[in-house]
Amino acid sequence: MSAPARTGRLPSAAAATAYQRQWFADLHRDHVPGAPLALVNADAPQEVFRAMGIPYVVNQWWASIVAAKRRTQDHLARLRERGYPDHTEQYSSTALGSAFDPDPASAPWGGLPMPSIVLAETTGDASRKIFDVWGEQPGVTFYPLESAAADTVPERWWELMPHHWEDAVGSDRLDLMVGELEGLIRFLEQTTGRRFSEQRFAEVLALTNEQEEWNRRTRDLVAAARPCPVAVTDSIPAVMIPQWHRGTTWARDAAHRLHDEVAGRVSAGAAVCDGERARLMWVGRGLWFDLEFYQRFQERYGAVFVWSMYLAIAADGYVRYGDDPLRTLAARFAAFSDQLYTPPWSAEWYVKEARTHGVQGVVHLVSDDARGSWATSRALRAAGIPVLELHADNVDARRSDPDHLDRTVGSWIEAEVLPRADD
Repeated sequence: MSAPARTGRLPSAAAATAYQRQWFADLHRDHVPGAPLALVNADAPQEVFRAMGIPYVVNQWWASIVAAKRRTQDHLARLRERGYPDHTEQYSSTALGSAFDPDPASAPWGGLPMPSIVLAETTGDASRKIFDVWGEQPGVTFYPLESAAADTVPERWWELMPHHWEDAVGSDRLDLMVGELEGLIRFLEQTTGRRFSEQRFAEVLALTNEQEEWNRRTRDLVAAARPCPVAVTDSIPAVMIPQWHRGTTWARDAAHRLHDEVAGRVSAGAAVCDGERARLMWVGRGLWFDLEFYQRFQERYGAVFVWSMYLAIAADGYVRYGDDPLRTLAARFAAFSDQLYTPPWSAEWYVKEARTHGVQGVVHLVSDDARGSWATSRALRAAGIPVLELHADNVDARRSDPDHLDRTVGSWIEAEVLPRADD
């Protein structure tokens, strides 16, 4: 049997990156200072803005671009100069540094236009204070959403969420978020003059479900495929750039295209690594300042990162069906952080994903602000899966010397992963 063909870059990843660059160029061309523009957190219900035609930039999306362009330290320095901490929740505070940029046009892709509204769920003291500072900027209003907790936790939430989300999330949490969304819509109508259309909103939700269903099929293909047909450095942009544009036909079609390309590679027996020896899982946010990190280990050891949370949470965390569109959207976000960060929700899901993808080891990026990391590592180890915790920040490279990271991960692969994979 001949060796599988090694793949080049995924066309859908290149197309998504090109779309992203053009989208920011169009935003700069069309945006008039003072006109409605939102900065929203990744775990906030962006679909309301989509339905109302209000442009938005996702806070963490912008931070990832700044980090990839190696400009995070410039942004953190502006926070430090004003007496704000530069060492906590850098992923969430990078965009705030853009607000203080004296020459925003010199920033990546022309900089972040000043938003008129910022939207975030108030998870943790630092996060709330970051957005309070945003709300103090001229012309900017901070609209906070509560972060509610559950009394009971469902088992196998990923099976309940598409249709039985009321049981999974709980009626009290949904009632709270529906009320907050109604208030957000009234606020946006009063301050922007835009009108909320229930018909348009339902269209946005339907497109989002279609997009995430394609992502689910793609995730299942990657989980079953041997060898791995797609690099995480391709699947992340191919999933996440459309994710920030979800509710559009472009995003739905981009997810469909990604699926078809992956299916074609699986059928052809294509591999991202000749002689794949081990399958790894990356738990945590993307290491945006060093995306070549992942490829170095497949080149040195044949150890391929086959999983990241971005495709997996798209597959399991977003799909919601229901007759009440606003409550359905509330169900998407009322427990979104729980799915990724709150045990036992998160821990059980990571174990499930590790098993279905057949990984021989997990590299777990633990940032200072991560919540529930210890439970994730413990659950994976209890399932018999080796875990290496990397204590670093995903956008701030100051404590992440590349040689140290490479030595740490390389030694762990040699000592714990390859012997297990070669059995």
